[in-house]
Amino acid sequence: MAKEFIIPLVVCLLVFILPSTVEAQDAADWLIDDTYFKARVEEEKDQIVLSNGLIQRTIRIFPNAATVSFDQLTINTSLLRGVKPEGEISINGRHYAIGGLIGQPNYAFLKPSWIDLLIADTSAWMFTAYEISDPQVPFDWKRVRHHQQSQSWPPAGIHVQMHYKAPSGCELDKVRITIHYECYDGLPVIAKWMTVVNDGQEPIEIDNFTSELLAIVENGSSVEAREYNVSVPNLHVETDYAFSSFTAVDANHHVVHWEADPQYHSQVNYLKTTPCLLRVSPEMGPAQHLEEGDTMHTYRTFVLAHDSYDRERQGLGIRRMYRKIAPWTTENPLMMHARYADWDRVKEAIDQAADAGFEMVILTFGSGFDIENTDSTYLDRMQKYADYARNKGVEIGGYSLLASRSISAEDDVIMPEGKQPTFGKSPCLGSNWAQKYFQKLYEFYENSGFTLLEHDGSYPGDFCMSASHPGHKGFSDSRWNQYQIISSFYKWCREKGIYLNIPDYYYLTGGSKCGMGYRETNWSLPRAQQVIHTRQNIYDGTWTKLVTMGWMFVPLTEYHGGGEAATIEPLDQHLDHYSLMMMSNLGAGVQACYRGPRLYDTERTKAMVQNRISWYKNHRTVLEGDLIHLRRADGRDLDYWLMVNPGADEKGALVVFNPGDDYRTKSIKVPLYYTGLSDEVRVYTDDEILETLPLDRGYHVELEVSVAPGKWSVYFFK
Repeated sequence: MAKEFIIPLVVCLLVFILPSTVEAQDAADWLIDDTYFKARVEEEKDQIVLSNGLIQRTIRIFPNAATVSFDQLTINTSLLRGVKPEGEISINGRHYAIGGLIGQPNYAFLKPSWIDLLIADTSAWMFTAYEISDPQVPFDWKRVRHHQQSQSWPPAGIHVQMHYKAPSGCELDKVRITIHYECYDGLPVIAKWMTVVNDGQEPIEIDNFTSELLAIVENGSSVEAREYNVSVPNLHVETDYAFSSFTAVDANHHVVHWEADPQYHSQVNYLKTTPCLLRVSPEMGPAQHLEEGDTMHTYRTFVLAHDSYDRERQGLGIRRMYRKIAPWTTENPLMMHARYADWDRVKEAIDQAADAGFEMVILTFGSGFDIENTDSTYLDRMQKYADYARNKGVEIGGYSLLASRSISAEDDVIMPEGKQPTFGKSPCLGSNWAQKYFQKLYEFYENSGFTLLEHDGSYPGDFCMSASHPGHKGFSDSRWNQYQIISSFYKWCREKGIYLNIPDYYYLTGGSKCGMGYRETNWSLPRAQQVIHTRQNIYDGTWTKLVTMGWMFVPLTEYHGGGEAATIEPLDQHLDHYSLMMMSNLGAGVQACYRGPRLYDTERTKAMVQNRISWYKNHRTVLEGDLIHLRRADGRDLDYWLMVNPGADEKGALVVFNPGDDYRTKSIKVPLYYTGLSDEVRVYTDDEILETLPLDRGYHVELEVSVAPGKWSVYFFK
């Protein structure tokens, strides 16, 4: 009897006396405070567990290695319904599974009691050992400008390497395969990639591979086979082998595949076509030739397990992931696109940028700047530009067009019959011309002092059938090799501190920004329409991108036509419009390409620009936080969004615009949950503290806002 009472008493005392990390973790929301969610590896006899309190992956290591559970811990949800190999690979024309266990009787679910009964596939590569270490850096990040200071690189967490040997009797006994996993602090994300090392004397050919294969619980029950009626599971999956889009899903469609599972015989879909098998595999290649001692690294795959179906929360999760796995995307320099490249006008642009508080001048397209000119006299001239800019506290960079142009029949991509390049025409990055082109870029940035590249028409994934280009053997290796060329250059730029504006999804290989998402010809519409489009584009473009990841556009001079009605110059004559365009961007922490020969033309214009930039820098920390979508611009009523940064002193900023012709007052229910505020909040403007308000139990406050016609009001929260 005494023993039965003592044990509960001791447990109660321990809970009362010791601080409970588990309780604190349970109470915390990782999107507000992620400090409790530390990545770790638990080692047991027959399995290892990667976890951080948000996501958990359990890998059985006997009789072979296989993932036997994959869980979203926040919502207590099992994501896995079956065991698959940890990867697949085709070498010298023969296909192999890497790890995995077989014998599961039903792929609708995986009972724990079945796991001990599963056996190894004797034809698969066999697990031999594992190592645990800190996360690996895929490339260095040289920090030379303003960015989110709190992010470490690489992200804090754990890295597990699992080693495999070829199956018994296979001629590949000197080939080693390692599968890498990383789990990070504060993110429901598991990263994964493979390395293949040829230690044998005979060369091998890696025809194809699958680096991630997961039998995921289906997202719905669809008896019929209508594709529009079935959505994929609630995961975000992307890789650093992404291109040809402004969005992650599109940029990864060639490598991230949701397929039907041929082993899932008990699914409700009568044709067994439910998309519930995640396969991450290139649709062509890589067709890589490895001589003795050679190593091939695959791309990295990042699987983020959402804890909600709410669009905002899902987007916040993706944005938080970018802050950790691509923190250079939080660099956010104020940019002027200088319209001319001669010394007098470049000097004026630098002087005005410095006076106004801008941080970067870009010699834009059509300016006369020529990045491919490696003549020593030209490089000396560019060094003069860079030295002058640096002395003024301004960076300078330039523009180059890559893929959307034709070079020659010998150097352009050769497509299969009936196909054409993504941009209609394009050089092959494996051609003789491309080798010289990239050498010129390396040489320019080594010798000019420039610290930005705006790389237009970046490689969009075109294949090439040429057998004479030095950078690839033929069709099957052409995409892989071209991507290695472009991504290696971008990584080098990131290591050198060179800022990259790329209208494509190269964030995970060093890219800093791509377009927020807009139609260029819209900048030739009448000015009042451009203002509405600006706020619509920002609202739509920030669901999954950080505000610092997308650029907008402000055409100071005529762009694609439109005449006087579309043009801001003369700047002083359209001061209100210029000011509203600046606030529409800066009020969301978004930088635009201010394209023209100057930033101001009168002292009055100069004062306005300086005022807007000063205001932005005073509130930069919260304005470069996350955008919470409240009311999209439509020209009919007030439109507004909320900027939040729970780690900042200013935790929120409600930015309200009035597109109408009359003064408007409105009561807005402001959702402050993602500011981290919970009880009450001080509301203030730049000029005065307005009031202290209690938060309701839904973390909202009722705030009455007043906005003059054609103006804005900003309300800050502490």
